[in-house]
Amino acid sequence: MIRSMTGFGRAEAPGEAFALTVEARSVNHRHLEIAIRLPSPLASLELEARRLIQSRVERGRVDVAVQATPVGGQGAPEVRVDAALARRYLDEARTLARRLRVGGEGLLTWLLERPGVVRLEESVPPDPSALWPQLARAMAGALDALVTRRAAEGAALATGLRALVADIGSTVTVMAVRAPVAAARRGQRLRERLTALLDDTTVDEARVLLEVAVWAQKTDVTEELTRLRIHLDEAALMLDKGGPVGRPLDFLIQELGREVNTVAAKADDLELSQAALAAKGILEKIREQVQNIE
Repeated sequence: MIRSMTGFGRAEAPGEAFALTVEARSVNHRHLEIAIRLPSPLASLELEARRLIQSRVERGRVDVAVQATPVGGQGAPEVRVDAALARRYLDEARTLARRLRVGGEGLLTWLLERPGVVRLEESVPPDPSALWPQLARAMAGALDALVTRRAAEGAALATGLRALVADIGSTVTVMAVRAPVAAARRGQRLRERLTALLDDTTVDEARVLLEVAVWAQKTDVTEELTRLRIHLDEAALMLDKGGPVGRPLDFLIQELGREVNTVAAKADDLELSQAALAAKGILEKIREQVQNIE
């Protein structure tokens, strides 16, 4: 199965202390790059989370965000009031009020605003290792959805790539048919030029044949066309086999490009040159699509 490198997945996993929500996004990247955002109670589980992602995805940039929502108030900060400290503030305030002969209106509000009287304390978080099964469930669900989306897009890409590979095969057939015709025309033109240059001088047929053979060897594209067919067959096999074929296909496209460029450089025939240019254009489309494949 061919998979693309772009996708999205989301999953939730309820728990006693937290409800976990995981969102996973992936985009194109030359290698596998993972970025994880974990809430503080789960920060120590990053290594296990990375290993889980690596077991499901082989290429692309993957961003995973985990949100932990406390259940039933668990995990939420607790309000603590230091009554002893408040009593000391109160005693001092009353003593001062008597000395200054002032009233005590708004005394409770004033007490609650004193430093240290009211404070928020974080509750003791659960043992992170105990939360791993819950996090693993949520991540597995998000990654399942991500991989499914990547597979669906990959199937569409594979269909398009097969069509483009077939198009290049058609241009290779055109080149193969045109190459001998072009070679015969080159030989005839060379004969005519030699005859014109030598004018009335007797033409050495053996020398003419030698020159024609040398020129034909320089412009012969038989080997290039053979290698093109081999590379195209290999590309078709990769697409049928599936799996993480992005890098092998990228390398194969480079090899196809070299052969097509050689044909274009050797060609001194209009139709052969046009076929080579058409193949270059198709190869560029294939190259763009392969950049999306895992």
